[in-house]
Amino acid sequence: MLATENLMVFYENALGLNDLTMEVRPGQMVGVIGSNCAGKTTLMNTMSGLILDMRLKERRKGGERITVFGRVLFEGEDISQVMPYERARMGVVLARERHPVFPDSSVTENLKIAGYLRPWKEVRAGMERSFDLFPNLARWKRRKAGFLSGGEQQMLAITMALMVGPKVLLLDEPLLGLSPAMQNLLVGVIRQISAEAGVTLVIAEQFARPLLPLLDYTYVIENGMLTLTGPGPELMKNPEIKSAYFGV
Repeated sequence: MLATENLMVFYENALGLNDLTMEVRPGQMVGVIGSNCAGKTTLMNTMSGLILDMRLKERRKGGERITVFGRVLFEGEDISQVMPYERARMGVVLARERHPVFPDSSVTENLKIAGYLRPWKEVRAGMERSFDLFPNLARWKRRKAGFLSGGEQQMLAITMALMVGPKVLLLDEPLLGLSPAMQNLLVGVIRQISAEAGVTLVIAEQFARPLLPLLDYTYVIENGMLTLTGPGPELMKNPEIKSAYFGV
């Protein structure tokens, strides 16, 4: 459904991704795990098309040169040069790290903004679904997003991505900086989204322990390169994974 072929990304002379090939099949929950600066966010930005927008902005201001080689495929079509807003229309949607929301708009307004591509009936249904997934958001639907806690902003960011109606939902570091209780809540909701909504999920995460049991397949990357692959439950037994990510 979504795949990369021999993907290479350079920031000036620094290598962000190195010959990375991966495949995500329909209905799967796929993990991309790695340490900080391993290349996870670069991969998510490249699959979503955001890297093209970043490259354009850097070029306009005479800043960092970003070079991309290889291909990104969606449902068999090469979308490597398709801009991120067009990929979102196609169904490839990214929920970025550190829960970016519109802080001066209410929770309800954020959800309406995210659903601008869809008919109003679908927007209303999406909002109801969002409040079912995260009852805390229903309590604060009129509150400005900037006054929500970090965990609540992460809830909002995920529901905003769902409002677009994704076929493939890319979650970049969804557990970053959250309390253990909030992490457990989000992991449960991620499981629910996969089971009920029929959305294919790609999750980039450094804190892999709570997610690995759920993952149909996992790609481990370090320094922009694939170092290990396999089903999540199988990798949980791998001594290298235990040492690197579980501290045992």
